[in-house]
Amino acid sequence: MSSKSSPEFYSFQLSEHALKRLNQRQDISLEWIERILTNPTYIQQDPKDYQLKQAFGRIPEYGDRLLKIVYNDQRTPWIVVTVYFDRTMGKKLL
Repeated sequence: MSSKSSPEFYSFQLSEHALKRLNQRQDISLEWIERILTNPTYIQQDPKDYQLKQAFGRIPEYGDRLLKIVYNDQRTPWIVVTVYFDRTMGKKLL
């Protein structure tokens, strides 16, 4: 498993905010972010910022919790703005 300090191996970059959040949330791995961005269960437009999208996917190895990734796919590489486990949407995507 790669460390969180080595995002150059991934097809996305972390914003300063996302990096800060990942350092606070030691339970979220870069591999999970890559997996969800590559094969999301659900994608929706961010209601507050038209340049952003929200990708969702379950993490079986973490109690099947739903990971939400807010990202900008208009940039190369994609920029992950924030990432967290979403309890509200998780109930809707059962």
